[in-house]
Amino acid sequence: MGAFLYGVSLQWKLDMRSKTLLITCYIVPLLFFAIMGGIFTSVMPEARYTLIQSMTVFGVTMGALIGLPPSLVEIYSSDIKKVYKANGVPLYLGLALTNISAYIHLFLMSIILYIAAPLVFDAEIPENPGMYFISLAIFIAVSLSIASIIGLAVKDQAKTSMVSILVFLPSIMLSGIMFPIELLPKAFETIGKLFPATWGYKLMAENVFQFESLLPLFLLFILATVVCSILLRRIDK
Repeated sequence: MGAFLYGVSLQWKLDMRSKTLLITCYIVPLLFFAIMGGIFTSVMPEARYTLIQSMTVFGVTMGALIGLPPSLVEIYSSDIKKVYKANGVPLYLGLALTNISAYIHLFLMSIILYIAAPLVFDAEIPENPGMYFISLAIFIAVSLSIASIIGLAVKDQAKTSMVSILVFLPSIMLSGIMFPIELLPKAFETIGKLFPATWGYKLMAENVFQFESLLPLFLLFILATVVCSILLRRIDK
């Protein structure tokens, strides 16, 4: 119990001084919403029907892929890992706490978008809010699991940022939030289906759970969990 509380305390201190977390989970997504929300609804008035979903997909993907990996590198590729071991804190706790912290921040940011979009851009509120937030919860979890692989596999901050951007850009461009996915070449449409953003957007835009949208997200989450457990064992050696 003492080790767990120590881990929580250490993670809280890291979060408090993390500018990356503030920028990627709040400032950039909300700025993108303020600028692109106006452009989307002006150029394509019908965009207001899915504005909440598209802005949320951008924000969650940004916060997860760009925001989480540096925090994991800071823990597992620095002296913080030695501090964990010296105080008897299991290494997996660092991964769990950073994910929980990022999850809370991303969910709060998504709630802000959910409230602000109808007020600012007359965006359409999802017909089934309960279903929407369940879909959002699943999407955030899967996005963070993919981001965790990057944070555990890449041990250099500069390389981590580069890899995160390389995953982030196709996630957004091929997800369908910028333009209908049907307009993409077949090859790009197929590549887009490898990323959680595509399925998260589709799931949140639907009013009912569709098994064909849920299954890819669950498979991605299971795969990411297995990979993360393997990477943690290697780090612990």
